[in-house]
Amino acid sequence: MTPENNRIEYKQQLTDGLEKEAIAFLNYNEGGIMYIGIHKTGKPIGVDNIDGDMLKIKDRLKNNIMPSCMGLFDVAVENIESKDVIKITFASGPEKPYYLKKHGLSEKGTFIRIGSAAEPMPLKMIESMFAKRIRNSIGKIKSSNQNLTFEQLKIYYEGVNKTLNQQFASNLELLTEDGLYNYVAYLLADVNGMSVKVAKYDGLDRVDLMENNEYGYCSLIKATKQVLDKIDLENKTLAKITHKEREEKRLWNPVALREAVINAIVHNDYTSEVPPKIEFFDDRIEITSFGSLPQGMTENEFFEGYSVPRNKELMRVFRDLELVEHLGSGVPRILRSYGKECFKFTENFLRMTFPVLKPLESKSEDDYLETTQKLPRNYPETTRKLLNAINENPDITQNELATVLGITMDGVKYQIKNLTKKGVLKREGSDRGGKWIVVE
Repeated sequence: MTPENNRIEYKQQLTDGLEKEAIAFLNYNEGGIMYIGIHKTGKPIGVDNIDGDMLKIKDRLKNNIMPSCMGLFDVAVENIESKDVIKITFASGPEKPYYLKKHGLSEKGTFIRIGSAAEPMPLKMIESMFAKRIRNSIGKIKSSNQNLTFEQLKIYYEGVNKTLNQQFASNLELLTEDGLYNYVAYLLADVNGMSVKVAKYDGLDRVDLMENNEYGYCSLIKATKQVLDKIDLENKTLAKITHKEREEKRLWNPVALREAVINAIVHNDYTSEVPPKIEFFDDRIEITSFGSLPQGMTENEFFEGYSVPRNKELMRVFRDLELVEHLGSGVPRILRSYGKECFKFTENFLRMTFPVLKPLESKSEDDYLETTQKLPRNYPETTRKLLNAINENPDITQNELATVLGITMDGVKYQIKNLTKKGVLKREGSDRGGKWIVVE
């Protein structure tokens, strides 16, 4: 086992010092990990009452620390050398300084990680941290609409065998200090004004827009699932067929892509009401979220997977619903497939750009299949659908094509103009009374 250090703490058993160590990690800019059931030398000894101790840990962290640290820690069981131990992962909190509720903001109640120990925080540091505290978080902003319902959220919780009781708004921190619904509640409500933008362009730039979809105006959980479904649909499969086997790969690594999309949604800065957006190009996908690195976090810490949730309330719900596996897992998963150069940080935005997988080498162009169907001249799916729709109904209008294909009228016009220019389409009869003919 790795010896105790600034990010790792071993406890032989659950003790009265749990909250002190937790606060030190929450106040530390890299967070940390605490193990229960491991001797300070690093030797696993196990925990007798795993379930009971895990319940106590969650209850104590919830009730004894201020500000609320819900959404900033994970509690899990880990088997080390055939011994079951408890692993508590802490993110660096966005509302520092954290402190013991019973002692308040004082040297007796506030701690910081120094080396492998939790030390009292000097009063000057307490005052400095408090002055920088992020006050304008979505948990503190009152929702402009207080007539909110949460039927969608309840259904999703039931889907993972969890029930929201009458106190769910308080338990999930959907209320302001005044007991009113906050902006987190607004985002998770059945009806709101937020949507995630998903656009698709023909080419390598933003000149020719083919599709412009919005997923939202509903619970952010429902919108997220809709976006993930759309992403999965666009993440097509390329295949190379040989006389021995069929090799398949998708345009983008599905695990990395899912993590990137969820990260963009969970960590987006909603205080400015700017939603995340996802854009498809012929050679890449771009995923952009508003809000760059959290205050005090470096790019190196970001790539190392240190977690500083911008919206801890959303993070908690996404973890409850198993959309997020555990704190700090997203970026390392992405880096397994894509390099650091795919990330771009600006003052106000974070953008992830993933290149399209290059076609698999094959002896002939006919070996390529897309979603198990051969395409004429390897046209994109939208073009193929347009040609098929015209073949089935030569009298189809441009408005009807836009509806069938799920793209804008400008996208339809661009497709028709391009195909006509290439001689693939031609018009018979007048513009109003004629019909389209697919030449090839």
